[in-house]
Amino acid sequence: MNEIILLKLGEVVLKGLNRRSFEDKLLSNIRRRLQHYGSFNVYSKQSTIYVEPQKGGCDLEGAYAACRQVFGIIAATRARFCPKDKDAIFHCAKHYLDAELRAAKTFKVETKRADKQFPMNSMEISQYVGGLLHEEYPHLKVDVHKPELCVHVEVREKAAYVHGPSQPGAGGLPIGMGGTAVSLLSGGIDSPVSSYMIAKRGVQLELVHFFSPPYTSQQALDKVKELAKELVPWCGRMTLHIVPFTEIQEAIRRDCPEEYFTLIMRRFMMRLAERVARRTGAKALVTGESLGQVASQTMDALAVSDAVCSLPVLRPVIGMDKQEIVLISRKIGTFDTSILPFEDCCTVFTPRHPRTHPVLEDVVGFESALDIEGLTQRAVDGIERVTINL
Repeated sequence: MNEIILLKLGEVVLKGLNRRSFEDKLLSNIRRRLQHYGSFNVYSKQSTIYVEPQKGGCDLEGAYAACRQVFGIIAATRARFCPKDKDAIFHCAKHYLDAELRAAKTFKVETKRADKQFPMNSMEISQYVGGLLHEEYPHLKVDVHKPELCVHVEVREKAAYVHGPSQPGAGGLPIGMGGTAVSLLSGGIDSPVSSYMIAKRGVQLELVHFFSPPYTSQQALDKVKELAKELVPWCGRMTLHIVPFTEIQEAIRRDCPEEYFTLIMRRFMMRLAERVARRTGAKALVTGESLGQVASQTMDALAVSDAVCSLPVLRPVIGMDKQEIVLISRKIGTFDTSILPFEDCCTVFTPRHPRTHPVLEDVVGFESALDIEGLTQRAVDGIERVTINL
C-alpha cells in the first residue's frame, strides 16, 4: 500500500547548535512509543520525521495515534508515497484520496518541492495534478482560499508523498530534554493537568502520591494509579512513589491548631517530595495549585509552603481558572477518572476555617510541637514504588 506516517517538528526546528540532540531524543521517544505497534523505520530529513512500516501486520492506525501524543511533534499525517513523476503523483492522489475527493465539493492542490532537482516547480505540479483531478472528478470546484479538501503533495529526496490535511500533534519539546522533576499527584483534576503541562516542556517526571489509610481507601489509591497510567501516553513511563501519610496527619491533628492543618500538611508534602527529588536526581517540584482556588493557595500560603524547599517549585496551572483546567483534562483523557468519588488525603481533617494569610514565624512555632525529622524519615522509609507503563 506504500503508506507512511509523516511527522512535522515543532519548536525543535528553532534550536541552534544543539538541535541535533533534540532530534535524536525525539526519534528515540518515537521508536520507544511505537514498540507496541509493529516494526517501523523512524528517521528524520528536512525537518520531517518519517515513520515507515517495515513488515506486514503493523498497526498503522495505532502508531499514528501514538505519534500524535509524542511531545515535540506539531503535526502528523498518514501519506502514500510514489515515484517522483507527475503522472505517478496524480494516480497516487486519485487512488489514495478517492473517498475524500468524491465527498468534497471544493478542493485545491498544495505542493512543497523540497527536491529542487525535480523539473517542475511547486505551482506547476499543483496545476498539473489539480487539472487532472478536476477532469476525473467534474463535480469538484477549485477554491484556493477555503477548500473543503486540500490535497497535499510533497516532493522530497526519496519519493513524492500525497496526503490530506494534517492533524495536530502534541507540540512542546521531547521528553527528557528538560531534566527531571517530581510531580505531586493527587486524585483531583488539577495535578494530572499540571503534570501533563510540565512534561510538554520536555521534563521527565517522577510522581509522588500521599496515601492515608484508613482515612483514604484502596479505591482512592487505585484511582491515582489509573490517572498515572492515563498520563503515560503523553509523559512516558514513570515511577509512582506512594508515601504513607497517616502518622503525619494524625500528629498534625493532635498537636497543631485546626486552622493550620492544611498548611502544615502541605509543608510536610513539600519536604517529602524534595526527599524523593534528591533520591531520584530531580531538579524541581511540580504542583497543581491555582492561585486563589482554595484557602491553601493564596500567595501567603504558597510562600509558607515553599519555605521548606530548596528546589524550585513549578506550578503550570497557577494562572488558570477551573474551566480551563477541566478542558485540558478532557483533552488528555484524565477528567473522567479525576471525578470518581474517592477521597484523597487532602480532604482528611479539613479545617472549618483555614488560615488564608499565614505568617511563617507562627507556622514554624506551631510545628515545633512535632517531631518533624522523625515523622519525615519514617514516611520516607515506608515509600512504595510502582512503575507505571502503558
